[in-house]
Amino acid sequence: MVVTRKARLAVSAAAAMAATVSTGAWGAGQAVATGPVPVPADRRVAREADVSHHGHVSLWGRGLGVWLHSENHGPSSPASVTVRFRFSVPLSGRQEMPVECLQASARTVLCRTGPLRADEWAGRQLALELQLARRPNEVVVRIDTVWNGGATDRNPDNNRHEVLVPATGDEYVF
Repeated sequence: MVVTRKARLAVSAAAAMAATVSTGAWGAGQAVATGPVPVPADRRVAREADVSHHGHVSLWGRGLGVWLHSENHGPSSPASVTVRFRFSVPLSGRQEMPVECLQASARTVLCRTGPLRADEWAGRQLALELQLARRPNEVVVRIDTVWNGGATDRNPDNNRHEVLVPATGDEYVF
């Protein structure tokens, strides 16, 4: 016997209607205990977390500094978030990184934030001081979330940034 997805949904809808009628929701009949109606895997609601990253970037000579503040506006609290930094200029060899970061390639660094509780004001702080392979006039830094514990983020604009950083030593905010 082959059961199509449409037929499975129709049976689930009929079971839900029967459960509503049998519980007396419309004022008729006795309450009857019924089991939960199974929800197909493709219809389950994913957890939601609104992760945001803000901070500033500074370029001086071959030195590049990135200061990041990550927050979660909820409602779920991911156990960890992975932030990706991509640079238009390659880094000079192996870099000294904080323990929560690793150099994925000559132009990419990945960092984990640890737990981000929903609506926690403090969030997580991260500072990177990197050395570039050459002394550019400017660098483009792209920051984004590559993993947020599998949660849905309906506002990804506050965790994706692209910053043009001239070699002035000034702080460029994102």
